[in-house]
Amino acid sequence: MSDAILPAGRAIKLKLDRDGAIKRAFMAVIALYLIVALALPLYAMLSKSFVTYSFDLARYEFQVSDEAGRFGPPQTAAAINAQLGLFDAEALRSSSDGRLSATAFFPDFSFRSPVKYRIRGTDPDAPYLIGLDLQNTTEWQEFDGNTFRRINLRPVKSVGVQNYSEYFSNPALFSSIQNSVFIAVISTVLTVVAAFGFAYSLNRSLMRFKGFFRLVAMMPILVPSLLPGIALIYLFGNQGMLKSVMMGHSIYGPIGIVIGSVFFTFPHALIIISTALSIADQRQYEAAESLRASRWRTFWTVTIPGARYGLISASFVTFTLVITDFGLPKVIGGQYNVLAIDIYKQVIGQQNFEMGAVVSVVLLIPAVLAFIVDRQVQKKQVSLLSARSVPFQPKANKQFEALCLVWCGAMAVFILGLILVCQYAALVQFWPYDLSLSLKNYDFNRTDGGGWDAYGNSIQLALMTAIFGTLIVFTGAYMVEKIDGFRTGRGVFQFLAMLPMAVPGMVLGLAYIFFFNDPANPLNAIYGTMTILVVSTVTHFYTVGHLTALTALKQIDAEFEPVASSLRQPFYRLFARVTVPVCLPAILDISIYLFVNAMTTVSAVVFLYSTHTTLASVAVLNMDDAGDIAPAAAMGMMIFYTNAGARLLHMLASRRMLRKTQSWRGR
Repeated sequence: MSDAILPAGRAIKLKLDRDGAIKRAFMAVIALYLIVALALPLYAMLSKSFVTYSFDLARYEFQVSDEAGRFGPPQTAAAINAQLGLFDAEALRSSSDGRLSATAFFPDFSFRSPVKYRIRGTDPDAPYLIGLDLQNTTEWQEFDGNTFRRINLRPVKSVGVQNYSEYFSNPALFSSIQNSVFIAVISTVLTVVAAFGFAYSLNRSLMRFKGFFRLVAMMPILVPSLLPGIALIYLFGNQGMLKSVMMGHSIYGPIGIVIGSVFFTFPHALIIISTALSIADQRQYEAAESLRASRWRTFWTVTIPGARYGLISASFVTFTLVITDFGLPKVIGGQYNVLAIDIYKQVIGQQNFEMGAVVSVVLLIPAVLAFIVDRQVQKKQVSLLSARSVPFQPKANKQFEALCLVWCGAMAVFILGLILVCQYAALVQFWPYDLSLSLKNYDFNRTDGGGWDAYGNSIQLALMTAIFGTLIVFTGAYMVEKIDGFRTGRGVFQFLAMLPMAVPGMVLGLAYIFFFNDPANPLNAIYGTMTILVVSTVTHFYTVGHLTALTALKQIDAEFEPVASSLRQPFYRLFARVTVPVCLPAILDISIYLFVNAMTTVSAVVFLYSTHTTLASVAVLNMDDAGDIAPAAAMGMMIFYTNAGARLLHMLASRRMLRKTQSWRGR
């Protein structure tokens, strides 16, 4: 009897349970938020960079009468232009808001003359203005001289790479790329060297006052990047305290930008390098010592290889921060153009949004490349500690400790010096003529920066960003980490969550103009409101919070979800009773990170604020532009004290809350 062959059945698929469906729904909602708040604005900006506007003279025809009212034969504007040689192709290029007077084609025009004029479009798309009234018709329209002088031709839209060709063929604009890369490379080298020496002193020596130095090193995070520029002006500017130290050189330009960049990027590099140096195996150093390797040889064969990934990551983070920064070059850059300043000039100064989009795309390239390389380097990093590793214990060495103390002391003087100079400048009556101390510079309502309302707006923005941002970021991280299967969807979400780190603030702000300021966009209503500032700030700083949340969530055993499911407990109960308490330290860290960055950010919001939503960081910029440098320093110090107070409250609240929720860790 032959074996019976059973027919093939349908493939077995796991049925999606209720909790799984809800998790996917939550993840889809937050992914939609990232698409609307990031992907679509970037696409709108990229599309805008390929849009060009020019006057197409072949689309317009004119007729001119004699004084008796008899009209001559029609002529296109292109034919008149060719005959008279009025405009070349370059002169006909325009922005979206360009205007070309119709009277320019008639050199003998006089509005007092009885001569009459006719105009019509030869193409259905031939716009022109009569005063402020837009016309677009192929029918002849007749005007007297007084009305004809109010007619302006409007440019027509086309798509191409002309904007990019113009940018790269303009030596002045193209030099901004070289300037930005030069500044970023020099600043990165100096910052990484300074941060490595500082981190090495903290982790590999028995130097005293480590707590104090750690506290001072983190201070630059609490101030906007404009503040070191203001301090450098008071120190080395045209009327600075130490102007003679410059030996004829000017602080306004690359020197000032580099010094200020080292100041505000130093803590970011220090955190990364310090983390890398804190993970070391004592056995490797004991092996090097038993082989009689010199300290210098041990440093290059053990210490540097062990910290190389941290050094590389710190370098790329610093490079990205410097090349995308806007505030510092704006305050102290002088005539030294960089890419971020070019965007500001094209948009604010010339209202050339298309060219601003081109510069944004150019600025996006090095930021994205640095981010990609950094991520690839991190993937190659392997664990330096095993179960048998012995934590590194530094040995006493008075000579080495003295050297470390000098290094850290010099950096502390540098950081504290710039902050104290700003505080002094904020209290001086009238620099440098009246050095008596006063609080009049804190009367912000007497300046054009937005007054105390700007400071209140920043507090509101920071609180809303901290609350809603933490909720969105942690929920999104939880859903993508704890969901079962759905690899494609999780991969897309992770890409969207990592994308904000590669997008400079200036680029994001300009992208929001193109996307949210479109009247056809149903979300246009939030443009110019506090809502769009919150959305842009949460989106801009989304990635760091997301990575922090993922790190915390990975510490929770994956068995919690199946156990809760077997007990028929919904996931949201597990989330509230287990996940949130366990991850509370990370949640609090995300909230204070978002708060501080919302207070200090300039580049992401400089294009988006309105008269009613001016922020303190933007007020610093506006007051500096208006020449009110002392009030600008005062507002910058208010941001510093607010962030310092928030950090202190965060620390106190954390201790109290964590004492209750984290007591299980000590058992």
